[in-house]
Amino acid sequence: MILLVRAQRVLLDEDLARMYGVSTGALVQAVKRNMERFPGDFMFQLDEKEAAALRSQTVISKGRGGRRYRPYVFTEQGVAMLSSVLRSPRAIAVNVQIMRAFVHLRQVLASNEHLRQKLEALERKFGDHDEKFAVIFEAIRQLMTEPQERPKPRIGYATEGPIQDRDG
Repeated sequence: MILLVRAQRVLLDEDLARMYGVSTGALVQAVKRNMERFPGDFMFQLDEKEAAALRSQTVISKGRGGRRYRPYVFTEQGVAMLSSVLRSPRAIAVNVQIMRAFVHLRQVLASNEHLRQKLEALERKFGDHDEKFAVIFEAIRQLMTEPQERPKPRIGYATEGPIQDRDG
């Protein structure tokens, strides 16, 4: 559930509310009552473009019954601050698990950086000897990079133009 928005790893208000066992409105209301605890690097509201992209990815309704405001997202520090606003035993237990997830994510990313450095050292040592090594190094490098977001394929009936298959 951790998303990358504005080069920050964040969690959506509705995902946090579901984990805490409260409504999204109750979570947002508790935060708004304590705005001084949530500066811009702890929490921010998605802009229209980001909210629209999120709606298209997760099929969130915009009309009746759906959200009437753009979602808020919380950084790791914002999630930690939520424990001072939502004081139930469940909120505290959930916060502990979320913080562990962020720590684990940082460890994985740090490990990836360490592997990248080792790969570069091996490439300097063996890269000039054989073309096969270059192919192997490139394959490993591609496996280590984060996957790029691809646009979701359109599924269904085309109303204009030719029908496209899943691969575009």
